Amino acid sequence: MRGGERRRAAGLHARRRRDGGTCRRPDHRGAQRPAAGGRDRRIVEAFAAQAAVALRQQRLAEEAATARPLAEADRMRTALLAAVSHDLRTPLASAKAAVTSLRSHDIEFDESDREELLETAEESLDRLARLVGNLLDMSRLQAGVLGISATAIGLEDAVPLALDELGPAAATVGTDIPADLPAATADPGLLERVLVNIVANALRYSPPEQPPTITASAHAGQVELRVIDRGPGIPEDQWEHVFLPFQRLGDRDNQTGVGLGLALSRGLAEAMGGSITPETTPGGGLTMVLRLPAAPTSSEGPQE
Repeated sequence: MRGGERRRAAGLHARRRRDGGTCRRPDHRGAQRPAAGGRDRRIVEAFAAQAAVALRQQRLAEEAATARPLAEADRMRTALLAAVSHDLRTPLASAKAAVTSLRSHDIEFDESDREELLETAEESLDRLARLVGNLLDMSRLQAGVLGISATAIGLEDAVPLALDELGPAAATVGTDIPADLPAATADPGLLERVLVNIVANALRYSPPEQPPTITASAHAGQVELRVIDRGPGIPEDQWEHVFLPFQRLGDRDNQTGVGLGLALSRGLAEAMGGSITPETTPGGGLTMVLRLPAAPTSSEGPQE
């Protein structure tokens, strides 16, 4: 090959390499790409591992949140069954024993004995009715289907009805309700249930020589009713415990009752726009303060 041809062939070969021919020059930068790709892969894998951990934690949190209501429902059901085994059977057994005795032909009862047996049966059935009513209202309250028909009602009318519901046990309860006390806005039936439960709780822990007292007043658009007892009282750090269903301070078993009264009363009061808070009775004891919205006067018009 002549010298000129060799030069032309060398120039053609160089152009082919520049134009993307098969004889392209080595790309020295490409030799470093595998190393850079390896670092990227490790970073992606680290992020993926962290994301997997976060997803697992989220899944565990969701499972715990799902299990918590189930565990609470199971606890409530267990406590309810334990309480019902005593609280429902006791009044039923008393009422049945009284009625069975009255029906018996083997014993002749005089008039006072008959009255005592009938009174026992009546008190037992009243206690049973209150317990069943509390259970039903608590279930409606927790399900959010409790119907409320709020209206203006005077405490001077509501308190005697509640005391009558409690029967002879409430005959010694003192009352101090001002004649000019504004009416409260509440559902009459639910208010009676609240008062019955609060007063029954005060009677349970009051010494016989110091029965509970009910007072009432009005402050800042609210009507306040105080049920004051002189019983053992409750330490302040345990006040909220008595408002838990199936709880009674100092209980060691289920022999003292189902423990729904105060829990239900607070729920009903809040459903009517009010509240129930405990206070220490000066000199010893516990005071339950029921606050309800005051009913608007005719000059104020209806509340918004």
